[in-house]
Amino acid sequence: MRLLNWLRKLLFAPRVERAKYKDILDIEHIRNGKVIARRHVEDLIPDAGLAGIAGVINGALPNVFKYIAIGTGTTAAANDDETLEAEITTGGGERAEGTASRMTTTVANDTTQVIHTFTFTAGFAVTEAGLLESAAAGVLGARQVFVVLNVVSGDGFKITERIVNARG
Repeated sequence: MRLLNWLRKLLFAPRVERAKYKDILDIEHIRNGKVIARRHVEDLIPDAGLAGIAGVINGALPNVFKYIAIGTGTTAAANDDETLEAEITTGGGERAEGTASRMTTTVANDTTQVIHTFTFTAGFAVTEAGLLESAAAGVLGARQVFVVLNVVSGDGFKITERIVNARG
């Protein structure tokens, strides 16, 4: 009888579909046309980002996540982050609209990708990056902190931000 009850629960239990989001950041530091350093970071989507994704799905948030910001903050990314710690606003490191597309990780078009290359006119010790839905302020969709990349005037800094959507 116990086996029969267990089988009934297993076979007739309601199925719950769960979504899982994964944030992946790739950086290429470019000097004189050559990549001199790379970073690959898998970090978190903060609470505001999860709420923002829900807002984009139901239309409550009118903008999509396509703006990339970089900064010099070193505090670890946390679920309650709402901004970068120290966003760069000058010298070619200003927040910028990236080129947004979809790509396939597991299922066709399951990944959002945003790419932008910054060209610096000043030097910075860059240690953080974020994906936002607005050119100014806005909802922080993702934030990563990484080992410092020291950029100088003339350097390029290519950011590829991906949000992978999966069943989880």
